[in-house]
Formats: sequence, structure tokens, C-alpha cells
Amino acid sequence: MLVSDPRPADPKRVREAARTVDVIHETDVLVVGSGPGGLGAALGAARAGARTTLLERNGCFGGNITQVGVEGFAWYRHEQTIDSEGIGRELEDRAKAMGATSDEPQSISQAFDAEMFKYVADVVVAEAGVKPMLHRQFVAPIIDDGAIRGVITESKSGREAILARRVVDATGDADVAARSGAPTRKTPKEAMLSASVMFSMTGVDKREFLDEVKADPQTYRDWAGNAEWDIETTGKEDELFSPFLRKPFKKAVEAGVIPPNLITLAGTWGTVTDQGDLTYLNLVHLSGYDGTDADDLTRGEIDGRRQAIHAIEALRRFMPGCEDAKLRNFGMTLGIRDTRKIDAHYNLTEQDVREQARFEDSIGIFPEFIDGYGVLVLPTTGRYFQVPYRSLVPQGVGDLIVAGRSIGGDRISHASVRSMMCCTVSGQGAGVAAAVSLRTGQPFDRLDLGKVQEELRRQHVRID
Repeated sequence: MLVSDPRPADPKRVREAARTVDVIHETDVLVVGSGPGGLGAALGAARAGARTTLLERNGCFGGNITQVGVEGFAWYRHEQTIDSEGIGRELEDRAKAMGATSDEPQSISQAFDAEMFKYVADVVVAEAGVKPMLHRQFVAPIIDDGAIRGVITESKSGREAILARRVVDATGDADVAARSGAPTRKTPKEAMLSASVMFSMTGVDKREFLDEVKADPQTYRDWAGNAEWDIETTGKEDELFSPFLRKPFKKAVEAGVIPPNLITLAGTWGTVTDQGDLTYLNLVHLSGYDGTDADDLTRGEIDGRRQAIHAIEALRRFMPGCEDAKLRNFGMTLGIRDTRKIDAHYNLTEQDVREQARFEDSIGIFPEFIDGYGVLVLPTTGRYFQVPYRSLVPQGVGDLIVAGRSIGGDRISHASVRSMMCCTVSGQGAGVAAAVSLRTGQPFDRLDLGKVQEELRRQHVRID
């Protein structure tokens, strides 16, 4: 209940009445957020023997995969790539076995069917014995004596409390860590990685579309230009094929079909099916939007859909095979690449991800893949770095660990660890660490990493 203050110091504020909140659930490990990092954490914790609960604000698990429509899970993988092992690869293989993937066009990997992956996630969560809790929004931490003891949620069921002995923040935005008082960092809004509205089309003539792609093949060199797509590479990426589209949009601007300010329309497509679905169209890039600001999110959703409709019209006019195509669907929500990162016990650096860093507290490996802030490095030569456990541990709050793209690091390291596969690496490490912390009674900042690494190896994770 909200009540007006009879003598408010600021008439534009209201006072929220004190209230008691029912505890509706208790668990050993609570994972907040169910993207690749959250799925990795929940499965890792449950398989290590902890009673685990997975909390999600929307109606499906999967995060960027299912809710944004990012279907290219490992589009960086090439013949010489030494890739992560563990839950990420398991999800890819399991989805393929369940008919939820197709061959990704620019790599040796599988592209997810975002809709079918909702069911895949349901199945793997249930098989692991994880308790699912959908449609509950995290709103506040429960803090006692400097440690987190659970969270408060809001939902159609009202305001509720969930108690937990360990909490994994897999929100992607470090929401739990920030609201618990842990120090976080955030890139200035004007320098943040762009946000995107992903969408798919239907009614595409696959043969005509692919004939045009083959007649005018695009490479990563073609990404350069138009400011948004100026990139630094190592050179080895430049001649590789990329499913990149820009020319139809340049022609549309020149012809006056779409507004002249939409010169940033460009990007990649994911798959084109026999049924005529052109999926994972990553063409809209919105600069200057902060994913932790609800007003920015509102503007981004609306402006992004507007730009997507212009992009569809451009493709209909200027891309063979798309003449009779139309929108199939938008992603459920705006795709955010860059917000808060924790100030961890160790913050990854650009040198770490570029120069094959090795750490005694490794909880997994990830290829030398960088995508963001004007840098594109693809792992075509077998180079990789180790992900350190300390980068998952926030300062200032006990019993809390972080998974996914908000782990500690600088800008260029973020352009690597934000990858969905790497999020499963930090997620599985965080979940296993939570279970080991409970088993040993040790806090996250003084955990026996040998036991964590032993359990990760048992779960088929490569850590060195």
C-alpha cells in the first residue's frame, strides 16, 4: 500500500507503508535470472547436490536466447577453435538432439530455434531437479549482517519473500549485487554497446536469397564503415564469410524508401529455412540506451521496432528472395549488451582475454573471441584464456556470487565474457561454487577452489 505523506518534504514523493512479507519458499541456492549464465548456475549447483531454485521474471527460461531471439550461440567457432566444455556445449548438443537447432551459416556450430529452446530449457531444468519459479520479478535483496539471505519478489501473486543460503546473481545487469550494496561499474551511456531489437521474417524464397548471397558473398572486412560498424581485427578474420547485410539498406536510403538517418541499419542473419523463415536478424543497433533505465528501455523497444519495419521494407525492395516476405516476430524484449559490471575480487583485463591468461583459480576456459567496442577477434588459431573464479565474487556482500556478463572486468574483457557460451562458463562455475560453499561452510571469498575445480571436472568442464 502507498500512502501520501501528510507533510511531505518533497510533494513529488510518497511514503511506502511498512509491511510484512510472507516467506513462500526456502532453498539452498537461489539463482536469479535464467539466461545462459543462470541456466549454467542452476544446473551446476543442482548437479553438485544443492537444493536449487531458478527465478525468472518472464514466462520462459533462456534469457537472450528465448526472450531476445539471439540464436547464434557459438557463431565464433571455427575448425581450429579450442572451445569451452561443460553445460554450454551440453545445451547446444541437447537442443540439436531435440530438433531445436539448425546449422549456423558462418561457423562450425548450431543456431538455436529460439521458440523450441523454451521447451529444451524446461526439460533440462526439470531433469536436474531444479525448482522453477517463473513470472516473479526480483525487486529487493534481504540483507542481514552484511550477507544476503534471500530476495523479495513481485508478481501476480503479490509481494513475496524467498529465503536462500546462497544467491547467484545471473540478472545480466548485476541487479542483485547493486541493490545489495556491492560496488559496481557502468560504462557511460554514450559509450555503451548498442542495444538491439531482434526479429525474424517469413515468406522468404530460400533459393533466391541464398543465390544472391553466393553471388555477392560478404566477409568480415565488409563490416567496416558507417561508424557503427568500424572495427579493428587481427587481419585473419577479414576474408572469412559473414552473413552480413548492408547494401539493401544503403540502396533504400538512396531511393528514399527509408529515412536518411537510418544509415546504421546493417548486420547479420542467422538461418533461412526451407519453410521461408529468415531468422535472428540482428540489424537494428540503438546507441545511447541504458538497459538499467526503464525510460530508455521504453524508447528502445518502440524505436527498435520502428527501425525493424523500415529494415523489412528495404529487404523487400532490394534483397532478392524477400519480395513477398513479412515480419514473423519480434524478440520478446530489447537485447542489452552492456550495463553494470561488479567490482570483483579480480577484474579481468583486455590483456587477459587477448594474451591467453592463465589463473590458478580457473573455473573454465573460453576462446580468444572479442566482439564489441569496435573490436572483432575470432578464435581461428586455438588460442584461449581461463576464466578466474575471483572475477565472479563481488566485494562487500556475503553469500552472493555473480554469473554472466556482469562479472568483473574492463571494457574489452566484457566484449569477450558477455558471449552466451562464456556466460555458461561463469554460470556453471558460480553454481558449483555455491554448492561447495554450502557443503564446506566456507564463504565465497575464502572457498577451497580445489574442491570447486574437482566438481567442475566431474561435470565435464575443461578448466585448463
